[in-house]
Amino acid sequence: MVNALHQQFNQMYADVIDNVDYSAIINDAQFNRLLGLLADAQKKGATVQSLKVEENVQCQGKGKRKIPLTLITDIKDEMLVMQEEIFGPLLPIVGYKSFQQAIDYINERPKPLALYLMSFDKNTQQQVIQQTKAGGVCINDAALHVAQDDLPFGGVGDSGMGHYHGQEGFLALSKAKPIFTRGRLSFNSMIFPPYGKKIHHLIYKLFIKK
Repeated sequence: MVNALHQQFNQMYADVIDNVDYSAIINDAQFNRLLGLLADAQKKGATVQSLKVEENVQCQGKGKRKIPLTLITDIKDEMLVMQEEIFGPLLPIVGYKSFQQAIDYINERPKPLALYLMSFDKNTQQQVIQQTKAGGVCINDAALHVAQDDLPFGGVGDSGMGHYHGQEGFLALSKAKPIFTRGRLSFNSMIFPPYGKKIHHLIYKLFIKK
């Protein structure tokens, strides 16, 4: 997997520093935050591998605030990179020995906003869909599910509540104005005091659980 990522990244980006197609980190604060995540991971035993060895994470020296895609292996849960939203080109990789172990790993943690699965095997797809919980699932792609205007997007549990996009988004982001109007014929007076009438006993029996 690491070799495949390295090959694909270098095919897309011959260089990083002077490449206008490769995004920079938006400001110094976010740049330093990402470097802090890397430093914390290394301090706690992680292996950090930049996919551009000649343009490593010290890119800040050139004033460009660019970090090549950087892989982090030998991951531990106590590392900050596994506890915070990253929003940067850092990719923690968690290994597993069986597919069920991967399913269990997901289910033992807070429910994610999105779950991405790369597999064309229908049984594998159904296993992930049925045995995990996430705000949404994206199969054989990444991030593009948020661009589907008619597909509800949102989290579940710790990752958020509710959806936007499509009909669900219209309902979630609008405020209905409920209006109740009573007609001329009304039997409300039958339930008014004094209480203890037969109608009250009937209401208690049919509609009120003890």
